[in-house]
Amino acid sequence: QVQLAESGGGLVQAGGSLTLSCAASGSTASIIALDWYRQAPGKQRELVATLTTAGTTNYGESVKGRFTISRDYAKSTWYLQMNSLRPEDTAVYSCNVPQRWINGRHYPQVWGQGTQVTVSS
Repeated sequence: QVQLAESGGGLVQAGGSLTLSCAASGSTASIIALDWYRQAPGKQRELVATLTTAGTTNYGESVKGRFTISRDYAKSTWYLQMNSLRPEDTAVYSCNVPQRWINGRHYPQVWGQGTQVTVSS
């Protein structure tokens, strides 16, 4: 199976930038798409960005134009570049690999442990 480990969270002032990493290990060849989610206290979990092996991307409306998802194939690592950060971006950010079926085999959904991003005003 796949294992995911996020890193790069921390404190940043409004208007600043931060880049998160999601390092994958295990059955990384089975990964078709990877998602970044975030959840702030008292709020619903929100899809931030997705990237597929076909190169397609999707972004949540609240981060569109400010965040960029990318992948380093050699390092089996996905990134979330966050620019023009706002206090409302404060949340726990987690990466996720959705469930998938490959050659008749089921690969389950996997979540990372999450990393805290705090944006001060």
